[in-house]
Amino acid sequence: MLHGLRALAGQNWFSPSITEIADGIGVGVHFNPFVTWNDKMLKYGVVQMHDLIEDVLNWDRFYLSGRLQKPVHILVDNLDIGHANSVNLRAAVSAALLFLPPEFSEEDLFAKICSLSYMGDLRMLFAEDRNKVRNIVQGQFDLFQSMYKPFLEEYENKDLIRFSSSNGLKANICQDFGLPATNALVSSLPSTIKSYMGMKLGEKKILGESGQVVREITIGSREEAARCMQKVLRRTVMISSARQAVSGFLASGGVTAARYLAKKMSKAWKSWRQ
Repeated sequence: MLHGLRALAGQNWFSPSITEIADGIGVGVHFNPFVTWNDKMLKYGVVQMHDLIEDVLNWDRFYLSGRLQKPVHILVDNLDIGHANSVNLRAAVSAALLFLPPEFSEEDLFAKICSLSYMGDLRMLFAEDRNKVRNIVQGQFDLFQSMYKPFLEEYENKDLIRFSSSNGLKANICQDFGLPATNALVSSLPSTIKSYMGMKLGEKKILGESGQVVREITIGSREEAARCMQKVLRRTVMISSARQAVSGFLASGGVTAARYLAKKMSKAWKSWRQ
């Protein structure tokens, strides 16, 4: 069970109609907002374990995987979700690096990672705080640092990045912008993303390190790879956010959905007036 997210393995926590809506119309997760516990208002989600693992490893819907790229607290982990999520976090670093310039700050990196799951999200047009990404990163900066430290060290050892200087507790980073480095980053993206990118950019057969023939995406430049990946992510997020919005409306009922949307729009309106 994750903070705000309950992963189910064969349990039936909700009525069949709700789970059918979540699976058939939505993206496999049902959120229940406005839950009161210890005088606090909570929102939690329920998802089948298989759906959670699939999205974390493959980004086929890029919904739950995007949420697990941000700091969460795992309370109970019977199937080693933390280990599976390490694949998700490494891929998030690779995706963010493809979008970033040759030099950037740690805060820039975490903000880019945090923004990945909002690309194409229809709610960002009218129902989300425009400062949401910045607030998430600044409010949990030390958690982002500890969360992504192993992967930054891994990429530093591979000479993909280099820590150039430190501004207090926030480091500045340089990255290799060459084509081999770009290929290395793309190769660590999830299979679903690479499959779509391969269809758009083309693929070639090469001899892998294991001696087997493997397919590699044909990449002409860093910019080309970033543009292609952005299109794929935006389309995936747009479809998932739209499906989840319809699913949430049908599963929770019009009154609850309208109340939740009104609350989100109020926060968004306040942020745009600042």
